Amino acid sequence: MNCNEAIEYIHSLEQFGIKPGMDRIRALCNALGNPQEKLKIIHVAGTNGKGSTSTMISNILRKSGYNTGLFISPYVSDFRERIQYNGNMIEKNELAGCVEKVKEAIDFLSSDGIQPTEFEALTATAFCYFEKKNCDFVVLEVGLGGRLDSTNIINAPLVSVITSISLDHTAILGDTIEEIASEKCGIIKFGAETVVYPFQDEKAMEIIKNTCEKKHNSFRIPDIKNLSTEEETFDGTEVCYCGIKYKLPLAGKHMVYNSCTAIEAVKSLERFNFIISEESIKSGIEISVMPARMELIKKKPVIILDGGHNEGCAEALSLFVQKHLNNKRIIMVSSMMADKDYNSYLKKVVPFAETFISTKADVPRALPSDELMNAASEFCKNCYDFPEPLKAVKAAINILQPEDAMIVCGSFYLAGEIREYLINNF
Repeated sequence: MNCNEAIEYIHSLEQFGIKPGMDRIRALCNALGNPQEKLKIIHVAGTNGKGSTSTMISNILRKSGYNTGLFISPYVSDFRERIQYNGNMIEKNELAGCVEKVKEAIDFLSSDGIQPTEFEALTATAFCYFEKKNCDFVVLEVGLGGRLDSTNIINAPLVSVITSISLDHTAILGDTIEEIASEKCGIIKFGAETVVYPFQDEKAMEIIKNTCEKKHNSFRIPDIKNLSTEEETFDGTEVCYCGIKYKLPLAGKHMVYNSCTAIEAVKSLERFNFIISEESIKSGIEISVMPARMELIKKKPVIILDGGHNEGCAEALSLFVQKHLNNKRIIMVSSMMADKDYNSYLKKVVPFAETFISTKADVPRALPSDELMNAASEFCKNCYDFPEPLKAVKAAINILQPEDAMIVCGSFYLAGEIREYLINNF
């Protein structure tokens, strides 16, 4: 099996869908010798900010001299982005070897009628790789929810991290903040410490605190009184938090709060006598860049790529536009998934657009572009439909002036399809 065959095999398991539950991943890890039990884990759940917070934690740890594994989703340009070691994607031959091992276990289990899903197989692959690399730490991002997510097969982590919680995946996790928060809190286990994003919905925060009390977890939250913003631009923010000054290359106020959450997560490791210096915190955050998270592709004209797709992401994007782009004509290109609450997203971001161009990412779940255009037309007078993403982006570029801003948003799938084109042409 080579790398491409390994990726094709993982994707072939998509046919079994998303099936929350722990029985399959438990059986799969058992067949593999339970590699997850040999790892020291920082477990990260939440609706928004999981990826950036996880990346910052990982970078701080490796700048502290620790060999660090990172498991995140989704990927934007390369499937191997999802499994990383010391800031590098899993090697192609390592991915092939670990997937082959996982496939053997799945073939064995299938004879007993047990069929792991795509994400379960990917999670098991990551565990095998991190065990092989003998990681000092693994930063493990939850895929969906928390309580029944396959990553929750782990024993008590060193630290549980809860990032910003809002409504998303309501068909699976519940349609209230309380229900979703309860699912996220499923990662909180006895004997750990829980670090929480500082600005949560009151009902969500109450559930987090109550869960921590029941599970005898100490509750840790960033001290926002000791946070100051020195300078904020659309390509990053100069921050001082608890006496540590650093330049955060990720744009938006929410990213500042994510960085504080990451800092508190690594500081909590000091109770285990792990050494985390201020310099490693500073340098770790300053190298933390992520594709398609309000990513600045070009400064003049401004071109921004953002894969966020739920109401919380829309709120962050709208605040960013108001603060940094309020004097610019905005051309917006968007694709969204049909199973998302796209109307809530559009309501928050589309009113800032002078022109809205709808398109359709090349995935079955994507909303037809004409339906997206019709939904957006309630909030913008100039709406156009270009079903093919590259043609949509080129149509936007054709009317883009030097003082304008183009925002490509609404889907990581769309971002993955057009990011390379934007980078190579601008």
